[in-house]
Amino acid sequence: MPLPKLRPATLFGTGKLAELKSVFKAADVELVLIDGPVTPVQQRNLEKEWGVKILDRTGLILEIFSDRAATREGVLQVELAALSYQRTRLVRAWTHLERQRGGLGFVGGPGETQIEADRRAIDDAINRIKRQLAKVVKTRELHRAARAKVPYPVVALVGYTNAGKSTLFNRLTGAKVMAKDMLFATLDPTMRSVTLPDGVDIILSDTVGFISELPTQLVAAFRATLEEVLSADLILHVRDISHPETENQARDVQTILSDLGVAEEIPTLEVWNKLDLVTGDTAESLQNIATREETIFTTSALTGQGMEALLDAVSAKIQDAKTREVLSLPFSAGKARAWLFEQDVVEQEEQSDTGFELTVFWTGIQKARFEKL
Repeated sequence: MPLPKLRPATLFGTGKLAELKSVFKAADVELVLIDGPVTPVQQRNLEKEWGVKILDRTGLILEIFSDRAATREGVLQVELAALSYQRTRLVRAWTHLERQRGGLGFVGGPGETQIEADRRAIDDAINRIKRQLAKVVKTRELHRAARAKVPYPVVALVGYTNAGKSTLFNRLTGAKVMAKDMLFATLDPTMRSVTLPDGVDIILSDTVGFISELPTQLVAAFRATLEEVLSADLILHVRDISHPETENQARDVQTILSDLGVAEEIPTLEVWNKLDLVTGDTAESLQNIATREETIFTTSALTGQGMEALLDAVSAKIQDAKTREVLSLPFSAGKARAWLFEQDVVEQEEQSDTGFELTVFWTGIQKARFEKL
C-alpha cells in the first residue's frame, strides 16, 4: 500500500511498524518485499525490528536476473549490477564495520576501517568484471560487423516484461526460446534468421523485457542487451493488450527506449498481443482500432492469429521507403564506399577524375547511417 509519508530511519511510522510486525510473526514470514527503493539504513532497521530479511525493488529484480542469465555476458552484467548495488549497502553488517585496521605510518592516527576495505574489495571486483565485459562487447561488435556484410534487415522485438515477445519469436522463427509466464524469462538477446512470405530474409532479435522505474544499477545491463535494437531497421513493440496496465506499460517502454538513445528514425509497429485473452466488445473494439491504424496489429502469438497480416506489414515496412540516389565520393572515402558495397545498395558505379559516382538504392535508415560515417 502507498505510504503517506516516508520515515528516513524506518520508512514506516511506529504504529505501522508494530502492526506489520505482528502480522509477519503470526504468519511466520521470513522474507518481506518492498516495492520501491529502501535505503541501507532503513533496510538494517527494518530487518532488526521485524526479524525478517528485506528485499527492495532493485534487490528483487537482481535476484530474478541472476536466476535468468544464461550467457557469459548476461552473468557478468548481473554480477556488475549486484556489486554496484551491494557497494551502497555495506552499512548493513552493523558492528564489524566500525572497527579499524592499524595504520603502517609512524604518526599513528586512524587506520583503514572495515567498511573502507570492503568497499575497496568491491571496487576491485567491479573493475575486473568491466575488463571482462569489454572483451565480450568487442566480440559482439565483431559478430555485428560480420552480420553487416550479409545485408539482412534486423527486426527487433521490444516490450514490457511478460508481453509475449519470446512466444511471438518462437512462432515466427520455429525456435525454442524459453517462453514462460514469468518476469524476465528472456535476459540475453537471441537472434534468428526468418524468411518472410515474399522471400525476403530478415534477422529477428528477441530482447529483455522492460519494467517501470528501472533501477539505475540495471541500466547498463539493459543497454547491453538493447544494442541490437539501436542498429535495427524495424522495431516491433509487443504489448500484452489484455493487461489492465497496458497503456502505462507502453509509456514505460517508450520512456526507456528514449533514455537508452534508440533513434527516433527507426520505424516502429505496435503488436497488440494476447488477443486470445480478450473477449466480447473489448476484442471487437481493439480490432476496429487496429483496422484504422496502419502501424497497429492485433495478434495472438499463442494461437497464431494475426501473424500473416503482421508479416506482410514487416515486409512492406522493410521494402518501402527505399530511394534511388547518385552519390559522388572522393578517392579518399574508401571506407564509406566499402560500407555501401557491404550493404549491397550499390546498383552502378562509375569512376571520374575526382572519385566515384555511385547509384545507390537504399532505405532511409541506411542513408542516415551512411551520413554518420
